[in-house]
Parts: sequence; C-alpha cells; structure tokens
Amino acid sequence: MITITYFGSLKLLQPAGSEQLEWSGGTTDDLLSALRQRGPDWEEALRPGRVFKLALNQQLLHGAAPVSVGDEVAILPPVTGG
Repeated sequence: MITITYFGSLKLLQPAGSEQLEWSGGTTDDLLSALRQRGPDWEEALRPGRVFKLALNQQLLHGAAPVSVGDEVAILPPVTGG
C-alpha cells in the first residue's frame, strides 16, 4: 500500500484529502496514469502538461521517481491567493 495525499483543488476529487492505494510498484508516472483512469475529472486534473508538483516522502520531485510500497505521494496543485 501507498498513501496519496491531495491538496488544493485536488481535494474535490478525493474529499477525504488522502487515501491508501494498493501498489505493487512502479514510478510516479505509472501512478498518475492509474489515477487518470478513474474518469474524466481525474484525467483532466492530472493530464500531462497540467501544472502540479509531486512530493515523495515529503521531498519535492523534479521528474519521475520510483514509488515503493509504504511510500507517501503528495500531489500539489499551484497555490494562488491574495
């Protein structure tokens, strides 16, 4: 299992703000691909070219990275405010 934490507007897709997901291994790209398959809202929110950051075990990523069982992945959309 891995833990996925959602921030900002992504909480509309997962109102609990986080979830546990069965995971047999792969990369962050594999994870995003699996999440996009949940439906059109997920596909649009996480489509390639969309601006968001990923963090793996509280470390910001700058590219794809391996995700192992027990890891925590956070998906962070851009922050706006004023």
